[in-house]
Amino acid sequence: MKRWLGRLALACLVGAIALVAVLIWNTTQYTLEPPVDVALEQPLLRVDTDRVATKLGRALRHETVSGGDADNASFAPFRAFLAQIESDFPLVHSRLQRTLINELTPVYHWRGRDPNRAPILLIGHYDVVPVLEDTLDDWVESPFSGQVSAGHVWGRGALDNKGAVIAMLEAVELMLEAGVQPARSVWLAFGHDEEIGGRDGAQAVKAHFQANGVRFDWVLDEGSMVLDGIVPGLSKPLASINTAEKGYFSVDVVAKSEGGHSSLPTDELAVEILAEALLDIRDNPVPGFYDGITADFFDAIGPAMPYGQRIAFANRWLTSDVLARILSGANTTNAMLRTTTAPTMLTASPRENVLPSEVRATINFRVHPRDSLDGIVDHLITVIDDTRVRVEPDPRGF
Repeated sequence: MKRWLGRLALACLVGAIALVAVLIWNTTQYTLEPPVDVALEQPLLRVDTDRVATKLGRALRHETVSGGDADNASFAPFRAFLAQIESDFPLVHSRLQRTLINELTPVYHWRGRDPNRAPILLIGHYDVVPVLEDTLDDWVESPFSGQVSAGHVWGRGALDNKGAVIAMLEAVELMLEAGVQPARSVWLAFGHDEEIGGRDGAQAVKAHFQANGVRFDWVLDEGSMVLDGIVPGLSKPLASINTAEKGYFSVDVVAKSEGGHSSLPTDELAVEILAEALLDIRDNPVPGFYDGITADFFDAIGPAMPYGQRIAFANRWLTSDVLARILSGANTTNAMLRTTTAPTMLTASPRENVLPSEVRATINFRVHPRDSLDGIVDHLITVIDDTRVRVEPDPRGF
């Protein structure tokens, strides 16, 4: 018996040593890809950052806020924004062909030298979400000040997405100043209603290209930004390239009860039923996994992590479940793993002394490419598990 136990212990020790050796070897081989030398057709252009910041600041002063109903929105700030970029980028507007889709979404065509090469499309949007009144005191500068100070350009839309729009226009303006003409044609399109679904912007642009038989070699939608301190453990700034985009989906979760007057509350209140359902939903998110494009992303940046974390990323054949749990602990990386769940709107009683017979919560999902809309609804029904609650896909939220 002792001899058998000794052999077992020795086998375990040998196995542990072999495992450690494999982990270390894989980590040693897990390195960043060497940089690729790219032969530039044109010399790099010198960017005047002060000039760009000033233009972005001016762009941010226009309160291009998307309304809940595009038909009733006031578009004066949108037209002022279009006039401003026409003034700030004169070569773009004099040398590129511009088409206004639904009067507010500009589409630019920059003809290339070789008509046989498929064109490319760069997309952005210049509308922004509203600023909540109760958050105004939290702003360092007024949300529509466009203030340039302390190394920043301040204002709603600086990141999402006027910063990208101004950067694209400035890049084209600089290349036109230098006499550059691209080999293939370049199209640019800047939507005015992206924040409310893009019906009259991006969707109309798509229909315009289809009607004119324009097909692209590739499309860059908004791009991304330099992430600094966003990915836990990564000390270097990260310039990410987005290769997929989440879907957008909303549902209404509705609870019903008897209702009545607040002076005689019943045992089952619709508000309480809905609250329990929302807690169940938040406690049981749509499952997330360390796979696919998420794994590709971390495979690319893992070699820049500290050694301890690098061991985990280099050996995800063994550690993928552990990595998924760790990454789920931070909002930014959790969103890379799964469809996110966010209750955003509540509707209940019209008066403080009335017990509502029906209460409603709108939940917004940013859908991971692996998930389906029907699968999300089925997941909610299973998690809630309450016949007093129904789940209604919101046609406004597709």
